[in-house]
Amino acid sequence: MNYLLIALQCIVAFSILNVWLIQNKKATPWRGGNATNIIEEFKEYGLPVWMCYLVGALKVILAIGLLAAIWVPELRQISALGLAALLIGSIAMHIKINDPLKKSFPAFLFLCMCLIIAFPL
Repeated sequence: MNYLLIALQCIVAFSILNVWLIQNKKATPWRGGNATNIIEEFKEYGLPVWMCYLVGALKVILAIGLLAAIWVPELRQISALGLAALLIGSIAMHIKINDPLKKSFPAFLFLCMCLIIAFPL
């Protein structure tokens, strides 16, 4: 397997796991609106709290799928495309609440990486 793909899989997976499992209760410059944690962020988007847990569970599962895909390549594309779909949703939510474009940058960057992982050259 291409070492660049493995590196991208690790970067995306560990970043997603960091956001959802470690940084979820902390304020970051990328949070939507004026949210100081991930639950507040979903409220800023007008989404119910259960949606936060659903999206979080899906992102964690798919991030683990990207890591597992290092050894089980069949998981690579589905994990990357699943994350890509969720990242498009993240960008859409930032746009919905008129956040500055810079707040969407991490989601856009990880979306690009997921597409490269899903469709390597």
